[in-house]
Amino acid sequence: MAPDCAGGGRDPRVIYLHGFRSSPKSFKAQLLTRRMAELGRSAQFDCPALPVSPAEAVAGVLVSLTPADTLIGSSLGGFYATWLAERIGCRAVLLNPAVRPAAGLAAYLGEQPLWHGGGSMVLEPRHLDELRALEVNAITRPERYFLVAATGDELLDWRDMVAHYPGARHRIISGSDHGLSDFAAYQDEVLGFAGITGPTDRPLPA
Repeated sequence: MAPDCAGGGRDPRVIYLHGFRSSPKSFKAQLLTRRMAELGRSAQFDCPALPVSPAEAVAGVLVSLTPADTLIGSSLGGFYATWLAERIGCRAVLLNPAVRPAAGLAAYLGEQPLWHGGGSMVLEPRHLDELRALEVNAITRPERYFLVAATGDELLDWRDMVAHYPGARHRIISGSDHGLSDFAAYQDEVLGFAGITGPTDRPLPA
């Protein structure tokens, strides 16, 4: 996987997976990029630009993913992170994750504008089929999951997220929004779950 942010390395990585119509330029990806740099961990952070094809997106991440890595997935990226975690056995942080996105995204078939940098993407019916093939009916080993869900999510129901990740660590945010505009307040907790420590080698607060 060729990262679009800081490059990888032999140490366990934190890999950010963006959502539908998003990119490595999203504000959460940029916040994490800066925070990892502050901690002297830039070489352990990847945030690839995911293709529109779900099958291609997970295949591109899977090629170099290890059980020691941690995925952070936002919205559709959280859906991908769940499938990948079940496949590899790595940890995953889910930020307002889509649980069964094929149904919701059916309304977005065709050309759709991208959120960052202009341009567009085309969502095709085959992509919905690929999403259905990646659905995880029930997670295993819930201790490897950390769900961050906002009750104010205007696109997805946080209660569906909670029901889909029983036994996992949960951070339920009262209010906020789908994009987690207050993510800066939670990024250290997220990185702490990933086992990232600061320059003093002390774990971040969890």
